[in-house]
Amino acid sequence: MPRKKAQKPAAPGRAPLKLLSTGVIGLDQVLGGGLPAMSFNLVAGGPGTGKTTLAMQVLFANATARRPGLFFTILGETALKMLRYQQQFEFFDPGRVGSDVHFMNLSDEALTGDLDAVLERIIEEVDRVRPAFVVVDSFRSLTRAQTGQGPSDRLDHFVQRLALHLTTWEITSFLIGEYDEHELRNPVFTVADGILWLTQAVDRNSVVRKLQVVKSRGMEQMPGLHTIRISGQGLQVFPRIPEHDRTARRIDQQRISTGIPGLDEMMGGGITAGDSVVLAGPAGSGKTTFALQFVAAGLREGEAAVIAVFEEHPETYLERAKSFGLDFREAVRRGKLRIIYLRPLDLSVDETLAEIRASVEQIGATRVVIDSITGFEIALAPTFREDFRESLYRLIGALTGLGITIYSTVEVLDNGDTFRLTGYQISFLTDDIISQRFIEIEGELRKVLTVIKMRGSAHSRDFRTYEITGTGVLLRESLRDYDGITTGHPTRQLRGREPSHPGLTGQEVLVLETIIRFGPDSPARISELTGLPVSDIEGILERLMQLRYVSRKADRYQGVARPRGT
Repeated sequence: MPRKKAQKPAAPGRAPLKLLSTGVIGLDQVLGGGLPAMSFNLVAGGPGTGKTTLAMQVLFANATARRPGLFFTILGETALKMLRYQQQFEFFDPGRVGSDVHFMNLSDEALTGDLDAVLERIIEEVDRVRPAFVVVDSFRSLTRAQTGQGPSDRLDHFVQRLALHLTTWEITSFLIGEYDEHELRNPVFTVADGILWLTQAVDRNSVVRKLQVVKSRGMEQMPGLHTIRISGQGLQVFPRIPEHDRTARRIDQQRISTGIPGLDEMMGGGITAGDSVVLAGPAGSGKTTFALQFVAAGLREGEAAVIAVFEEHPETYLERAKSFGLDFREAVRRGKLRIIYLRPLDLSVDETLAEIRASVEQIGATRVVIDSITGFEIALAPTFREDFRESLYRLIGALTGLGITIYSTVEVLDNGDTFRLTGYQISFLTDDIISQRFIEIEGELRKVLTVIKMRGSAHSRDFRTYEITGTGVLLRESLRDYDGITTGHPTRQLRGREPSHPGLTGQEVLVLETIIRFGPDSPARISELTGLPVSDIEGILERLMQLRYVSRKADRYQGVARPRGT
């Protein structure tokens, strides 16, 4: 079926420019809205870059019986051989061949070396078929056949005459040719309205295809090199600059839960919706467990989530979640959770973003987990690793621009002497940073965390120990009485300050301050907020009542106002 025409807005008093949808995912966006109708275009690049597939895809997306397409093959592969392979793509419809799309081979005329005969045959077929779209493949093979057979101005003149005919016929045309960058002065580049340049970048064992819009008259095309991939569906372009979504769902400053009792309070009430959060820690510090609880908290609130994993298969990931009492399979079945496994070693950031965005839109996700940035970098083709920070900037910006809250994990080396934040020098890309590390206290290896950064929000600066239990993360006591935590070898200090709550232990102070901050509550809820077992909470509350720090009404405990100095 033909694609609906778009129209580029024109300034007052000027005719609008009619645009055609190329039918190639992502290409319209890169072109600035579509392909100008009746334009004369060159698709250039080396062999195997996807030139023929791109032109064929555009042809099948736009040609109809009333406005057919005409595809000329010259000295490259014959029409029969080309069709044998092109019909393997989903966009190719054999039933439309001979009615919507016509194929013609000009090898006999080209082999004679008579350029006038070639042009005459093209004119003859155009008069007969009356096409709206014409493709000449490979035009470059025709010019190479003329090498040494006459002055180069014959070729120049032929190119100009062909372009003139195609333009006056009001035809949208494509000339396909194999060119190198040093040949950009060829006359065909001068007369072309649009130039699409396709390349293959080889880096060690990785091969990545890219596209650049070198020229597009009358259009504000997207600059830069854009990754392309050829699959069973055809050619797909992954724009380097993602399209901005002006309908971001979250414009308020509401807080959402991390899913870990006590951590929300450390972060000033939870994560600001739409933030980018990075959890950085060494291997074995529980980064994935934190991420799983973040997803579980969203599912409990009726939100949908997408998890992008690079190091484990989704089934393994689901089993790991189940080991902490989190059975995500039902959420997957209900379409509330999508786990994307991205592991090919020639991956690009733009492909990753496209996959995540598609999943977000399909299930209406508001939370995205990237586990992990370290695995993400390893999965990238070497070509993209060089620009990893810039790529992450685009990825995070595009997702948070949709109102999505991103929770990323990153592995950092913990050598016991250096306190690193996130690694990769990406701290400036994130809104919130939670840092984990191992420390030694009294001969025992302990896990600790601290909130390093909360953009636009107050947060706790405490270091708190935590444990990974059979039900997930359990936050423990604050290490306010220790110095040198960032060195990995903290020492306990006797503070000379007057205690804020005389006669209370550290855990009793934690419970009391929680009640004062959050108001009257039950032992179960206080246990969730502090991370202490309910059995411990009950004993602490009894002691606080005896010391007249709290009172009880029904099953709820509240703070008691105490005179100064008591």
